[in-house]
Amino acid sequence: MFTGIIEELGEVIGLRPAGMNVHISLKAEMAREFRVDQSVAHNGVCLTVVEVNGDEYSVTAIEETLKRSNLSDWSVGTHVNLERCMSANGRFDGHIVQGHVDTTAKCTTVEERNGSWNFFFEYEPASGHITVEKGSITINGVSLTVVHSEEISFSVSIIPYTYEHTNFKDIIPGSRVNLEFDIVGKYAARLLSK
Repeated sequence: MFTGIIEELGEVIGLRPAGMNVHISLKAEMAREFRVDQSVAHNGVCLTVVEVNGDEYSVTAIEETLKRSNLSDWSVGTHVNLERCMSANGRFDGHIVQGHVDTTAKCTTVEERNGSWNFFFEYEPASGHITVEKGSITINGVSLTVVHSEEISFSVSIIPYTYEHTNFKDIIPGSRVNLEFDIVGKYAARLLSK
Protein backbone atom coordinates (compact mmCIF):
# COMPACT_ATOMS: atom_id res chain seq x y z
CA MET A 1 0.00 0.00 0.00
CA PHE A 2 1.12 3.55 -0.77
CA THR A 3 0.00 7.05 0.18
CA GLY A 4 0.59 9.03 -3.02
CA ILE A 5 3.30 11.18 -1.46
CA ILE A 6 6.23 11.14 -3.89
CA GLU A 7 9.66 10.63 -2.36
CA GLU A 8 11.90 11.24 -5.36
CA LEU A 9 11.98 11.63 -9.12
CA GLY A 10 13.83 8.75 -10.73
CA GLU A 11 15.16 8.68 -14.28
CA VAL A 12 14.83 5.87 -16.81
CA ILE A 13 18.33 4.85 -17.95
CA GLY A 14 17.53 1.69 -19.89
CA LEU A 15 14.70 -0.33 -21.47
CA ARG A 16 15.16 -3.94 -22.55
CA PRO A 17 12.27 -5.89 -24.13
CA ALA A 18 12.04 -9.58 -23.16
CA GLY A 19 9.16 -11.31 -24.91
CA MET A 20 5.98 -9.45 -23.86
CA ASN A 21 7.77 -7.89 -20.85
CA VAL A 22 10.10 -4.91 -20.53
CA HIS A 23 12.99 -4.73 -18.08
CA ILE A 24 13.36 -1.12 -16.96
CA SER A 25 16.53 0.31 -15.41
CA LEU A 26 16.28 3.50 -13.39
CA LYS A 27 18.55 5.81 -11.45
CA ALA A 28 17.51 7.33 -8.11
CA GLU A 29 19.42 8.32 -4.99
CA MET A 30 17.04 6.33 -2.76
CA ALA A 31 17.82 3.15 -4.72
CA ARG A 32 20.80 2.77 -2.36
CA GLU A 33 18.22 1.80 0.29
CA PHE A 34 16.31 -0.65 -1.95
CA ARG A 35 16.48 -4.42 -1.68
CA VAL A 36 15.57 -7.07 -4.24
CA ASP A 37 11.86 -8.08 -3.96
CA GLN A 38 10.82 -4.67 -2.58
CA SER A 39 7.65 -2.99 -3.90
CA VAL A 40 8.08 0.53 -5.28
CA ALA A 41 5.44 2.67 -7.01
CA HIS A 42 6.59 4.04 -10.38
CA ASN A 43 4.16 6.75 -11.60
CA GLY A 44 1.68 4.93 -9.36
CA VAL A 45 2.41 1.44 -10.70
CA CYS A 46 3.59 -1.04 -8.07
CA LEU A 47 6.64 -2.85 -9.46
CA THR A 48 9.04 -5.28 -7.81
CA VAL A 49 12.74 -4.40 -7.58
CA VAL A 50 14.66 -7.25 -9.26
CA GLU A 51 18.21 -5.83 -9.18
CA VAL A 52 20.06 -3.10 -7.25
CA ASN A 53 23.49 -1.63 -7.95
CA GLY A 54 24.26 1.54 -5.99
CA ASP A 55 21.90 4.27 -7.16
CA GLU A 56 20.67 2.17 -10.10
CA TYR A 57 18.05 -0.57 -10.04
CA SER A 58 15.78 -2.60 -12.31
CA VAL A 59 12.13 -3.63 -12.39
CA THR A 60 10.09 -5.69 -14.86
CA ALA A 61 6.77 -4.63 -16.38
CA ILE A 62 4.52 -7.36 -17.81
CA GLU A 63 2.16 -7.03 -20.78
CA GLU A 64 -0.93 -6.24 -18.65
CA THR A 65 0.93 -3.43 -16.88
CA LEU A 66 2.17 -2.01 -20.17
CA LYS A 67 -1.37 -2.04 -21.63
CA ARG A 68 -3.04 -0.42 -18.61
CA SER A 69 -0.47 2.27 -17.80
CA ASN A 70 1.77 4.83 -19.46
CA LEU A 71 4.91 2.72 -18.96
CA SER A 72 4.96 1.87 -22.68
CA ASP A 73 5.45 5.61 -23.37
CA TRP A 74 8.69 5.73 -21.36
CA SER A 75 12.07 6.26 -22.98
CA VAL A 76 15.59 6.86 -21.68
CA GLY A 77 15.50 10.14 -19.76
CA THR A 78 11.84 9.91 -18.68
CA HIS A 79 11.30 11.24 -15.14
CA VAL A 80 9.33 8.86 -12.93
CA ASN A 81 7.56 9.59 -9.63
CA LEU A 82 8.80 7.12 -6.99
CA GLU A 83 7.32 6.06 -3.65
CA ARG A 84 8.26 3.12 -1.45
CA CYS A 85 5.43 1.13 0.11
CA MET A 86 4.15 2.46 3.40
CA SER A 87 5.54 0.92 6.56
CA ALA A 88 3.00 -0.46 9.03
CA ASN A 89 3.67 2.36 11.49
CA GLY A 90 3.75 5.04 8.79
CA ARG A 91 1.75 8.24 8.59
CA PHE A 92 -1.09 8.61 6.09
CA ASP A 93 -0.21 11.94 4.50
CA GLY A 94 -2.05 11.25 1.23
CA HIS A 95 -4.81 8.68 0.78
CA ILE A 96 -5.04 4.91 0.30
CA VAL A 97 -3.19 4.09 -2.93
CA GLN A 98 -2.84 0.47 -3.98
CA GLY A 99 -0.37 0.90 -6.83
CA HIS A 100 -2.89 -0.76 -9.17
CA VAL A 101 -3.42 1.66 -12.05
CA ASP A 102 -6.97 1.56 -13.40
CA THR A 103 -6.43 3.33 -16.72
CA THR A 104 -4.69 6.25 -18.36
CA ALA A 105 -5.97 9.75 -19.04
CA LYS A 106 -4.94 12.43 -21.51
CA CYS A 107 -4.05 15.91 -20.34
CA THR A 108 -6.26 18.33 -22.26
CA THR A 109 -5.28 21.69 -20.75
CA VAL A 110 -2.72 23.19 -18.39
CA GLU A 111 -3.54 26.62 -16.93
CA GLU A 112 -0.85 28.62 -15.16
CA ARG A 113 -2.57 30.45 -12.28
CA ASN A 114 0.09 32.94 -11.08
CA GLY A 115 1.78 30.59 -8.63
CA SER A 116 -0.18 27.38 -9.14
CA TRP A 117 -1.42 25.28 -12.06
CA ASN A 118 -4.74 23.73 -13.05
CA PHE A 119 -4.46 20.48 -14.99
CA PHE A 120 -7.45 19.06 -16.89
CA PHE A 121 -7.71 15.38 -17.89
CA GLU A 122 -10.06 13.14 -19.91
CA TYR A 123 -10.36 9.35 -19.66
CA GLU A 124 -12.32 6.54 -21.30
CA PRO A 125 -15.62 5.71 -19.56
CA ALA A 126 -15.72 2.44 -17.63
CA SER A 127 -17.56 1.03 -14.64
CA GLY A 128 -16.00 2.26 -11.41
CA HIS A 129 -14.04 5.02 -13.13
CA ILE A 130 -15.58 7.98 -11.37
CA THR A 131 -14.40 11.14 -9.72
CA VAL A 132 -16.20 13.45 -7.33
CA GLU A 133 -15.40 17.05 -6.48
CA LYS A 134 -13.12 17.22 -3.43
CA GLY A 135 -12.60 13.45 -3.68
CA SER A 136 -9.23 11.72 -4.06
CA ILE A 137 -7.51 10.73 -7.29
CA THR A 138 -4.01 9.41 -7.94
CA ILE A 139 -2.25 10.78 -11.04
CA ASN A 140 1.15 9.27 -11.87
CA GLY A 141 1.28 8.13 -8.25
CA VAL A 142 0.55 11.57 -6.78
CA SER A 143 -2.31 11.80 -4.27
CA LEU A 144 -4.49 14.75 -5.28
CA THR A 145 -7.89 16.32 -4.68
CA VAL A 146 -10.34 16.61 -7.56
CA VAL A 147 -11.35 20.25 -8.19
CA HIS A 148 -13.94 19.90 -10.96
CA SER A 149 -15.56 16.58 -11.87
CA GLU A 150 -17.45 15.65 -15.03
CA GLU A 151 -18.54 12.26 -16.37
CA ILE A 152 -15.23 11.44 -18.14
CA SER A 153 -13.07 14.42 -17.19
CA PHE A 154 -11.78 16.22 -14.13
CA SER A 155 -9.26 18.80 -13.02
CA VAL A 156 -6.74 19.15 -10.20
CA SER A 157 -4.75 22.11 -8.89
CA ILE A 158 -1.01 21.80 -8.33
CA ILE A 159 1.02 23.86 -5.86
CA PRO A 160 4.61 24.90 -6.68
CA TYR A 161 6.16 22.26 -4.39
CA THR A 162 4.31 19.41 -6.13
CA TYR A 163 5.07 20.91 -9.55
CA GLU A 164 8.81 21.06 -8.83
CA HIS A 165 9.18 17.72 -6.99
CA THR A 166 7.12 15.45 -9.27
CA ASN A 167 6.87 14.90 -13.00
CA PHE A 168 3.89 17.28 -13.24
CA LYS A 169 6.36 19.80 -14.68
CA ASP A 170 6.73 17.42 -17.67
CA ILE A 171 2.97 17.06 -18.30
CA ILE A 172 1.65 19.07 -21.25
CA PRO A 173 -1.58 18.84 -23.26
CA GLY A 174 -1.55 15.45 -24.97
CA SER A 175 0.53 13.76 -22.25
CA ARG A 176 -0.77 10.40 -21.06
CA VAL A 177 -0.86 9.86 -17.28
CA ASN A 178 -1.72 6.93 -15.01
CA LEU A 179 -4.94 7.06 -12.98
CA GLU A 180 -5.88 5.14 -9.88
CA PHE A 181 -9.39 6.02 -8.80
CA ASP A 182 -10.23 6.18 -5.10
CA ILE A 183 -10.69 2.63 -3.73
CA VAL A 184 -13.67 3.62 -1.56
CA GLY A 185 -15.35 5.22 -4.59
CA LYS A 186 -14.71 2.12 -6.70
CA TYR A 187 -16.36 -0.16 -4.13
CA ALA A 188 -19.30 2.22 -3.70
CA ALA A 189 -19.82 2.35 -7.48
CA ARG A 190 -19.67 -1.46 -7.69
CA LEU A 191 -22.23 -1.90 -4.89
CA LEU A 192 -24.59 0.68 -6.38
CA SER A 193 -24.40 -0.92 -9.82
CA LYS A 194 -25.83 -4.16 -8.36
